[in-house]
Amino acid sequence: MPTYDYVCDACGHAFELFQSMTDSVKRTCPECKKKKLRRLIGTGGAIMFKGSGFYQTDYRSDSYKKAAAADKPPSGKAEGGKKDGSSTPKKESGKADG
Repeated sequence: MPTYDYVCDACGHAFELFQSMTDSVKRTCPECKKKKLRRLIGTGGAIMFKGSGFYQTDYRSDSYKKAAAADKPPSGKAEGGKKDGSSTPKKESGKADG
């Protein structure tokens, strides 16, 4: 549900109202009780982050983080498990092919 901006032309009271798009436009000012309230036209499509932070549920759970850390290869080794970084095995000297 969107947040609408309202202003009263009689007393100048301005406020935001969180209401459904199907609700009718409010006409009576909550401060002076006169029918001089009008809804302002705004951008309406922007995401507004209000408050001190984000919810804990917006982030991955601790069990997911632990499982992802366990899947990571140990640090200090290059990909493929070789220290020199080569991915092809070297032939051992002294052994004959055959």
